[in-house]
Amino acid sequence: MRVEQYSLDADSLSQPIKSIFESPDLVLVFASPDVMRSEGFYQQLCRIYSRSVLVGCSTAGEILDESVFENTAVVNEISFDNARCEVVSTPVGGIKNSWAAGVSLAEKIDQAGLRAVFVLCPGVNVNGSAIVNGMTSILGGDLPISGGLAADNANFVSTVCLTPHGLESDHLSAVALYGDSLTIEHGSFGGWEAFGPRRKVTRSDGNILYELDGKPALDLYKRYLGEYARDLPSSALLFPLEMLSTEQREEGVIRTILGIDEAEGSLTLAGDIDPDGYLRLMHTSIDGLIDGAGQAALHIGGEEQNRLAILVSCVGRKLVMGDEVAAEVEAVKGILGESTTTTGYYSYGEISPGEDVSGCFLHNQTMTLTVVSEN
Repeated sequence: MRVEQYSLDADSLSQPIKSIFESPDLVLVFASPDVMRSEGFYQQLCRIYSRSVLVGCSTAGEILDESVFENTAVVNEISFDNARCEVVSTPVGGIKNSWAAGVSLAEKIDQAGLRAVFVLCPGVNVNGSAIVNGMTSILGGDLPISGGLAADNANFVSTVCLTPHGLESDHLSAVALYGDSLTIEHGSFGGWEAFGPRRKVTRSDGNILYELDGKPALDLYKRYLGEYARDLPSSALLFPLEMLSTEQREEGVIRTILGIDEAEGSLTLAGDIDPDGYLRLMHTSIDGLIDGAGQAALHIGGEEQNRLAILVSCVGRKLVMGDEVAAEVEAVKGILGESTTTTGYYSYGEISPGEDVSGCFLHNQTMTLTVVSEN
């Protein structure tokens, strides 16, 4: 397997784009919304990579090697020795149709020889966990599914995915990977700490949380946030919720709050919550997030072979770390080693197999890694 990368900024978009490989098998593009939608960008990609699998999404920051960029496009050209890949896509049709969209996407994937799936989803007006659950209902819980939700620079207005149908704000795309020569590894870790009491979910509907301990969820959440409450919903990225089981057991799943409804007193989360479970508030520090990213990489470890590591990290982590955000990417690269090529983006949700429980899940506020190599 061979991987080549290059980046483009607003100034270089006026120049012709040139590929490094003649016809790579797979081209992954992570770009800011403005760059992704810029005039002629998509058309150039289609012309240059007319014989390649082309997929990507808009971001809240682009990852290239050990650096994090904004308002750029990172293009990854991947050529396999013996493996192959295919891309499928389907419309979502809104939050309520998310599970059905996941089913529809999975039904388009040929399962013969399938090793893994990398999926990119819209970042707004979608239920990411329902999409994953819909996919696993067809593909099974043992097949590794990873990827993430698109972003739009933390504006939560309109994201875009690069699909076989063009640039779409309401389509899922999945890259299906095939071949015994492939080795695919995953890591996921947060670095957040829980605080405050466990609160019982007493009324919810999918990813909408109405009540905790019989009280309006928004009222309780504002009480804990204090002065940060005036900046909702954006400040909610700094204080996600930890999901606990019905036995109040930690399961390693975090939920970001994407929106609030003052009239209903509710919180809209990035994915489903257990209607019989418990939730607890979380916070973190810069050092905690850097250590968490390192833990995700340690789950995979370093090897002296060519690998591609796709990093999908949460925009909430980027907001906490500010100018030091590249430190978590450096921590990952330092553990995976120089022979591993790194790319990725900052998202509104991360999809990865679980660390402590079996199956694949939508995560929030985590650093997730998909590491691909070919023997």
